[in-house]
Parts: sequence; structure tokens; C-alpha cells
Amino acid sequence: MRTVVHRHLGKVVAGAAVAVVGCAAVVAITLPGTAGADEPAGNRAGASVRQAADAEDGAVGPGVVAQAPAEGGKGTGSDPLTDDEVARAERAALDRQLLGAAKNVDGGKGPQRLGAELAAPEAGELDDPHPPRRADVAFYDYRDDTLVTKTVNLDTGQVERTATQHDVQPPLSHDENTEAARILIADPLGAGLRADYQDATGRKLTSPDQLLLDSMVYRAGPGAQPAVLAKCGEHRCVQLFPKVRDGGWIDARSFVIDLSARRVGRLGA
Repeated sequence: MRTVVHRHLGKVVAGAAVAVVGCAAVVAITLPGTAGADEPAGNRAGASVRQAADAEDGAVGPGVVAQAPAEGGKGTGSDPLTDDEVARAERAALDRQLLGAAKNVDGGKGPQRLGAELAAPEAGELDDPHPPRRADVAFYDYRDDTLVTKTVNLDTGQVERTATQHDVQPPLSHDENTEAARILIADPLGAGLRADYQDATGRKLTSPDQLLLDSMVYRAGPGAQPAVLAKCGEHRCVQLFPKVRDGGWIDARSFVIDLSARRVGRLGA
């Protein structure tokens, strides 16, 4: 992108780094890299990489990407959960009480799904060559800002443990990023984002689907934010890193979206 647009959000940049001019200094800020930007942050799969040593001269060879295990109905050992296992674990974890009482990110019935991962074996199973496979399934209940984690035995389909925690904020899901962008776009404080997008593309920004989104959880610090964001940490709050599709990042770091209260605050205001 040839044109750098200076507006409320700062600027649109074509690369991964952006310099922000303050009152007395220039501060270099690194935004998320462009690699993998076409995928939602919550949906990217990590790859295991190892370095191969050259047997003759000790030189380090190129990185080798380990292949993911074949997708099947059920994994074995320490294999990552298969799609089928994730689906079965989520069905088992979503009991009637949780479905009826909890609220998701847009206020709908049921908790917000955050994801599932393979649970560690129990202490008494460490020497078992074939311990039961379990899944830790995480949900966020926006009704009372609670992280709910249920451990499901994938062999029996039974929920073996339920943990509830407050003031715990795991990484945000794709749906939460999307809802945060929707709130910011519609808010008066989103005027700069909308103007930057239109300058960069010639089109109006009306939907999160027009952007690629990265994010990070924001926690309030003493005196570090306006009063509207003082509960971030207890509430689920997000800083967005929006990117124009096939274009540059838009610097929106000064805005925080409180998903629990569904409002936007501006840092440094």
C-alpha cells in the first residue's frame, strides 16, 4: 500500500511494523506479522519444527515440519484431539444447566465456546502405556464472567471434573474477535477505523467480515486506562489488530473493547 493514512487510529501500514509519534518520542511498535493473516487467530494450527544436524560437518540443516497425525474418529496416545473427539467432548460438556443459564459473546443462550485440548493423564496413570484420553473443554460464560472448564473422558463420554474461575482470561476465540470488531465498527470511536478502511480500499467498512483480525486480551492496570475500562480483567476485554484484506494493518491499539459490557474505551484519552 503506497499511501499512509493518518487519522484517529494512527495509520494504515503495509508491513508488520508501525512507528507512532508521541509528544516527545518516536516509539517502534510491532504488530502481528503477515504470516498466517488469512486465517482467524483462534483457528491457526501450530506446527512442530525440529532442526536437523548435518552428520559430517555439524552444520544445522533446514527446519523440518512434522506432519500432523492422520485425522480419524479417535486419536491415540498423546496425539492432538481429532475433530470428532472435540465435537464429542463439547456435546458431553454442554449440559442442560450450562446451555440454559449461560450467555455467549453476543448475548445468546449458552456459553461461548473457547476450544478443547488433550488433558494430561492423571497422577496414577503416568506409568500406564494406554491411559484414557480426556479433553479439557473451555467455555466463557458472559452472564457472570466465568471461565468454565470441563474434563471429559473420551472413552466413557462422561464429565469427570468441572472447574469454574473468575478473573481468568484465556486467548480470545474467532467469534469473540468478530464480535469485538462489530462493536468497534458500530461505535462512535470506530469512526477512525471506518475512515482508514475507506481510504485504503475505496469502500465503506460495515462488517467484520471485511477485515482479518488478530487480538490480545487487555487487563486494566492502576491508573492506566479510562474508568470505562477499569474492570478489564474481571470483564473480558480485547485489543484488536485489524488488517485490510490483501492490504495493510490498521493501527487500532489505542482502543479496547469490553465484550462483557459491550462498550469501547480509548487508552490515553
